[in-house]
Amino acid sequence: MRKKLNQLGSVGWIIGVSALILFGCSSLRHELFQSTAFDLGIFDQAVYLISQGQPPISSFMGFHILGDHAAWMFYPLALLYKIYPSVYWLFAVQAAALALGALPTWHLARQAGLKENQAIAIVFVYLLYPLVFNANLFDFHPEVIAVPLLLAAVLAARLGQLGWFCLSIFAVLGCKEVLSLTVAAMGVWLLLFEKRRLYGAIALCAGIGWFIIATQVIIPFFSGAEAGAVGRYSYLGNSVLGIAKNIVFQPGLILGKVFSLDNLGYLLLLLAPVIWGLSPQGIKPLVGAIPCLALNILADYQPQKDLVHQYSIPALPFLLLAVISSLAAGKGWLQNKRAIILWSLVAFLSLAKFTHFGGKYLESIDTWQATKQAIAQIQTKGSVYTTAQISPHLSNRKLINYTNADSPPTDLNAYNYVLLNVRHPSLSSSQEFAASLVNQLKNNQEFQLKYQRDDVYLFVKLA
Repeated sequence: MRKKLNQLGSVGWIIGVSALILFGCSSLRHELFQSTAFDLGIFDQAVYLISQGQPPISSFMGFHILGDHAAWMFYPLALLYKIYPSVYWLFAVQAAALALGALPTWHLARQAGLKENQAIAIVFVYLLYPLVFNANLFDFHPEVIAVPLLLAAVLAARLGQLGWFCLSIFAVLGCKEVLSLTVAAMGVWLLLFEKRRLYGAIALCAGIGWFIIATQVIIPFFSGAEAGAVGRYSYLGNSVLGIAKNIVFQPGLILGKVFSLDNLGYLLLLLAPVIWGLSPQGIKPLVGAIPCLALNILADYQPQKDLVHQYSIPALPFLLLAVISSLAAGKGWLQNKRAIILWSLVAFLSLAKFTHFGGKYLESIDTWQATKQAIAQIQTKGSVYTTAQISPHLSNRKLINYTNADSPPTDLNAYNYVLLNVRHPSLSSSQEFAASLVNQLKNNQEFQLKYQRDDVYLFVKLA
């Protein structure tokens, strides 16, 4: 018993250190003005407005946050903003959630009968999986909260803890509507392969039920349109139900999409960090990963086919479960702790984007101080028009929009502040567009140039 407690204490230290590293990295990226309006600005604004008792209507998107992905998780997150409104709460929650995924991972490994050293190795397999670090860097996304919850749900099912199981999947469903498909697939796996019939039936029914409610009722009601990602599958239809119908009745439409070099490369990236631990004997848990993999493979959207963005996060718990099952069956290329951790470390060094801190994230460092000083002079909650990279630093307000050369503002007078970085105008803008806005504002008698340095301009609307 004492030995188990000592090992659990070691896992606790590993989780704590990992959470601090993840939080530090995402915070540093944000401080370097590498976070963006989509998606950090959207979510920060929504959580802030909820905390203020205001409708969380995103000025970036133009509709209620529930119309995005039916993610009601933003409402409990708003309790943190009631303590103090800050985007760093989102970074802290994300880092803590991703790090805490190691705890049920360890318990699942021990529960499956893995040796103590192997269980610790699986903890490192999880924490060093490149997607954990990369998804943490890419702004904030509520689906990362689902990672430890999915693992906890499986652990609860295996331990016969029905209450904890139901609570876990309930919280997972609140993170993003598409996770309902993962929950449903997990239910199929529990029902058919784990022989946890009650748990499987609950997950299957809850997943299917919430998917229908979220996509056919909540999202259309709050956004006035179909689910946002439908456009990535336009070759299959223009609605959720239309896409589902064509997949079933016209499977030929997807053959050309499934068998492609992009998808082959994606699967290789996804499996490389854990390929050593996959075997036919342990493959059953991958049933839970099928919806996530299918959505990414079928999408006409390249970010869904890499380990940089968050889209593969729902598959991670089931990859780990597959590895645990293989090791429990005595299978897998690697069996000892040192070899497993070494493989994971090599995969991390090869695929994690920590190198961005020495290159990509420093691209606008020459205007960093000027931008910080300009932001400091925006001391009210008045409306703001600025760049996509600056937006998340000012999104605690009701109205904020970002510069877009393809969609110029119809009326600059609608804003109290206009903050522009002509030297680094963001991907959606251009230096020419930003410079033209500066000239417009200089000739606009409604605005006064309050700050100018290193091609950073802050205009304030006169009272």
